[in-house]
Amino acid sequence: MRTKHFFCCAVLLFAVSAVAQSAPAAPQHYCEKDPAYHKLDFWVGNWDVFDSHDGTLGGTDLVEKILDGCAVVENWHELSPDGADGKSLFYYQKATSQWKQVWVTAAGPMKEKRLVEELKDGGVRFQGEIPHLQGGSHLDRTTLTPLSADKVHQVIEISRDGGKTWEVTFDAEYRRHK
Repeated sequence: MRTKHFFCCAVLLFAVSAVAQSAPAAPQHYCEKDPAYHKLDFWVGNWDVFDSHDGTLGGTDLVEKILDGCAVVENWHELSPDGADGKSLFYYQKATSQWKQVWVTAAGPMKEKRLVEELKDGGVRFQGEIPHLQGGSHLDRTTLTPLSADKVHQVIEISRDGGKTWEVTFDAEYRRHK
């Protein structure tokens, strides 16, 4: 009886081993295969963020691909004493062929934007309408431009007149953290 039990266990172990060895490798997630999901790859990394005007270090930003490349999350940390941390989730909505961004911070306001322009230099521009608590709204846009493999320029602007004029509220150079 023991020999029969041992023989059955050995056959079962061999069968499981053979199936495991012949099983195909786990497929790469479809997002990594689709070039549309690579639009923000130039921005993925660990960054030190410097004010474009005076060169001071203003914050750090960790930008990561998550969920097998299906989304990008930004983890912003401002270095000033009254600075606020913030998070962005960027995702590609395949059904509409549209990149979107959701920005959240404890200080507010929350922002939702969509990709409105792909620039010739490889940069991208996101724009959205930000509602005000008292009514009304303003436009808010972010432009990300790759300068090199280790530098990205980001400009955030607002318009209170429907896009006729724009005011810069953030202008920074991202340098890859060493």
